[in-house]
Amino acid sequence: MSPIGYVAIGLIWLYRHSLSLFMGRTCRYAPTCSDYTEQSIRRFGFWAGGWVGLSRVLRCNPWGSSGFDPIPDTLPPDAHWFLPWRYGHWTGKHIPPEHRLD
Repeated sequence: MSPIGYVAIGLIWLYRHSLSLFMGRTCRYAPTCSDYTEQSIRRFGFWAGGWVGLSRVLRCNPWGSSGFDPIPDTLPPDAHWFLPWRYGHWTGKHIPPEHRLD
């Protein structure tokens, strides 16, 4: 993992142990958004994993979906470093109905 990946994971750790404690545990997904982002950075690296995590954080809103949403095993085949928005799932349509809570 790159040094910037370690910095990003360190910032996630700071969030979990500071701001998250005051905001409450209200993530709509399992695993939580911060855990999902950390795992995706560890699995795919900072650039791709960061985009995968960002798409998840942006989905976590009152109008978004919810439920069990594990980290993908592989990146989408049409994702490239110069098309970073293709790394993530920007809607909850990929979650099977039996794993949804909404």
